[in-house]
Amino acid sequence: MDQLALLLVLLLGALVTVPVGERVGLPAPVLMTLVGGVLAFVPFVPNVDVPPDLILPLVLPPLLYAAVQRTSWRQFAANIRPILLLAVALVFVTTAAVAAVANAVVPGLPLVAAVALGALVAPPDPVAATAVAGSLGLPRRLVSILEGEGLFNDVTAIVLYHVAIAAAVSGDFSWSAAAGQLVLSAVVAVAVGLVLGWLTNKLMALLDDATLQTGLTLLVPFVAYVLAEEMLGSGVLAVLTTALYLAENATDADDVLGRITAQSFWEIVDTLVTGVAFGLIGLELHNVFGTADGREWEMAGWGAAVVTVVVGVRLLWLLPATWLAKRLHKRRDYDEEIPTSWRETVVMWWSGMRGVASVALALAIPLKTDDGAPFPARDEIVFIAFCVIVATLVAQGLTLPWLVKRLGVRADTDAERELERELAVRAAKAAKARLKEIEDVEELPEEVSERLLRGAFDIGARISPDIVDDERRERHMKRVDRMKAFQRVQREMMSAARHEVLSARSEPGYDPEIVDRVLHHLDVRSLR
Repeated sequence: MDQLALLLVLLLGALVTVPVGERVGLPAPVLMTLVGGVLAFVPFVPNVDVPPDLILPLVLPPLLYAAVQRTSWRQFAANIRPILLLAVALVFVTTAAVAAVANAVVPGLPLVAAVALGALVAPPDPVAATAVAGSLGLPRRLVSILEGEGLFNDVTAIVLYHVAIAAAVSGDFSWSAAAGQLVLSAVVAVAVGLVLGWLTNKLMALLDDATLQTGLTLLVPFVAYVLAEEMLGSGVLAVLTTALYLAENATDADDVLGRITAQSFWEIVDTLVTGVAFGLIGLELHNVFGTADGREWEMAGWGAAVVTVVVGVRLLWLLPATWLAKRLHKRRDYDEEIPTSWRETVVMWWSGMRGVASVALALAIPLKTDDGAPFPARDEIVFIAFCVIVATLVAQGLTLPWLVKRLGVRADTDAERELERELAVRAAKAAKARLKEIEDVEELPEEVSERLLRGAFDIGARISPDIVDDERRERHMKRVDRMKAFQRVQREMMSAARHEVLSARSEPGYDPEIVDRVLHHLDVRSLR
């Protein structure tokens, strides 16, 4: 088996593990990690040959961009305090604690190298957290905080990692220079993200085609990441800024086909890239064990100590941080989403899984320092990092569904239905208001006006049937039944039309391009 065949196997696994995970109640990223781990020890499967410095630029941009599509700037702004406590403060605390313990237990590990280890294992993985938490029916506020933490903690951790690596390689370190680099990285990233977002938005209007626009969104995350990194900024923060800008400025509400195309495309990209990324984590286990050189049990002991620190610090930090967030939330009446019970806090604690970013940073550690000496304790750092990744991703990922069920943490479905009801009412009122505006300037036949008015009412009733009383609901349901019968027959008619046109593709005298053009018109009509 060569590298290309291995990639195809991972892509297939990325698709298969989704339905399998749903059936067995386990997250797809965890299953893909296990699949990769099994493949790693199969004799005919080759070792992964991906340059470490390409893993982050190839994997993180599309995954981060896809994750941002599920959130909004308002959520970040409302939750800025809990996100900062987790994404910035907790990363610093975890890095310091891991560095202190690793420096004490690993012989010959300098403090700056220990800080690099702490930085690369500090950030929970945004993809793993979102994929795992999002499939368990957790309260939306918890998923929002986990998404925000996962998206922003990479920024802090990666900058800390680069500062520590630079100090270990050069032998020189300055706190002022490190702080300046952190600020510069953030400022450059935000500037690049905003400018690129503005340019992309303008270019979207010029392209005016769903296929071309979706293709552009595939390029934008990579451009944002690479451009920011070239200008000494944070590529991760640049991608987040660009994605948030585009999400907030998507003003064409009537571009139905464009939205459906983009959503379907990014769901496919997210599934495939996530599967490959977590499959690579498992595949790297073979190489990592090869670096142990007969010291597996000793190095596993060091890894266990660091895992204990990583998991323990998160719990010890979350308990007072959640309490403080609650106090400030009540005192200042902020519209932020925070855990409301100790059970939710425990679920947040156990959701702190490490993943793609930690793997990429561990493998990207240089082999040598500036003076030509081997990087201090590189093999030990990589081994310990993978101990943390496997322990948190596999152990916590496999047990999180059980923990959620055991604690009884569930989404507030009543609140979600109430919000859905409010939006249904707003949608119906907007449709009725627009109808009245048109009737003020146009004279519509009475039967047409009545039918349009019923249609405006049906807009809200179809979304949330409980917004109407029993009598009107019964009349609405009868109309829905008639409409369903009408639509069923119409679908059969459109299907017959599509089959007839498609059969012409294999007949002489019919240009396939013209056939496809007619078929596209029928598809769009069917979609509407």
